[in-house]
Amino acid sequence: MTKQPTILIVDDERNTREGLQRALQDRYNVLLAEDSQKAVQTLESTSVDVMLTDLRMPGVDGMGLLRRGMSLTNPPVCIMMTAYGSIENAVQAMQAGAYHYVTKPVNLDELELVIQRALNSRRIEVENVNLHEQIDRRYGLENIIGESPAMRQLFETVQQVAPSRATVLITGETGTGKELIAKAIHNLSPRKNGAFIPVHAAALPSTLLESELFGHEKGAFTGAVERRIGRFELADGGTLFLDEVSELEPSIQVKLLRVLEERAFERVGGAKTLQVDVRLVAATNKDLKKLVSEGKFRDDLFYRLSVVTIDLPPLRERRDDIPLLVKAFLDEFGRENSKQVRELTPEALNVLLAYDWPGNVRELRNAIEQMVVLARAERLTVRDMPAAIRGSADLTKINVVRAGMTVEEAERQLIVQALKETNGNRTKAAQKIGISRRTLHRKLKEFGLENL
Repeated sequence: MTKQPTILIVDDERNTREGLQRALQDRYNVLLAEDSQKAVQTLESTSVDVMLTDLRMPGVDGMGLLRRGMSLTNPPVCIMMTAYGSIENAVQAMQAGAYHYVTKPVNLDELELVIQRALNSRRIEVENVNLHEQIDRRYGLENIIGESPAMRQLFETVQQVAPSRATVLITGETGTGKELIAKAIHNLSPRKNGAFIPVHAAALPSTLLESELFGHEKGAFTGAVERRIGRFELADGGTLFLDEVSELEPSIQVKLLRVLEERAFERVGGAKTLQVDVRLVAATNKDLKKLVSEGKFRDDLFYRLSVVTIDLPPLRERRDDIPLLVKAFLDEFGRENSKQVRELTPEALNVLLAYDWPGNVRELRNAIEQMVVLARAERLTVRDMPAAIRGSADLTKINVVRAGMTVEEAERQLIVQALKETNGNRTKAAQKIGISRRTLHRKLKEFGLENL
């Protein structure tokens, strides 16, 4: 049985409270409070979905109660009740965070509509929070961690696309985490209880890839001694992740296009048409548009694959995420290897910040794992780093971290140096650091550097 939403009615007039309770109690779990003090007690002890409160009450009024409710970890959606003469105050309450207002005497049909809209608003907010938490919980240590503008936008895009049926094309360099983004989309979608089936097109010869994707019948070709169920059938009701889609041969591109258009295909060597309900998420580290222009990839398939395109930024374009990733990987591999490795020296962090990471987050992850495994102390130094990274880092790019600095202090110094080197040009400074101008403004305010 679906749990009824909980509504808290706050009004110093007993007749109003009880009248609204009688009108709503068949559809909602209704709680009553005669003043703000009792309302706060209820809010702190019970999960309330919607709070319907009078604006004018003795003691703490509706505005004060609104502010208290909004400060809670899980605030209710607030609807204000007001007399006609106080509509201006009700509008002020909406500007302060109230969802809507209704006038007294309350029109029950209008109130019911407002409550339904408020509940929908709350549901969306809760789902958004849960999506963020699920992304962080499932993949926080696996290439998707980050607070840079590019990663924040990525999280929002994943949230928006996950509940849909749209085909998604994930682009980005090797090692940026394309399969992990695909898993996040699947796990945050209505298909989460179905299968997530990955296929790496470049790992199989074209002669076997068709059978891998669509299956084959017994005797379809030499060596086909029994029927094989393909990945599309296995992914029915779930998600198929097709990595390195640029490597598909033309014949397989045609068959894949048909699956996307008709949700139907035949096994290799078979005559029976099979219907499947599969969401396809494809990925590539190549420029599919260029391949289309060169005649190496079908344009109709490209457009069917790229209903939504998610481009993963390389690590060198979000260097401000490197300290976060380092900390996460240190924690992960410290636990796995029973090592008490807590941090890197400032000099070592400088090297990581200055290196261009051609292998992206995957390369950073592998480097930290190697450093932890071979660590002889709780603090990793430059000498603990793989030689290729140590020797290739261009320290003229970033060399601001000093012994004893916290990550915040290093970040502050990095910003100061970038502004100095660009003669105060904030746009160029942001580009130099690898963050957006908007993030730079936020950091300047956070560090008290607005006047630089």
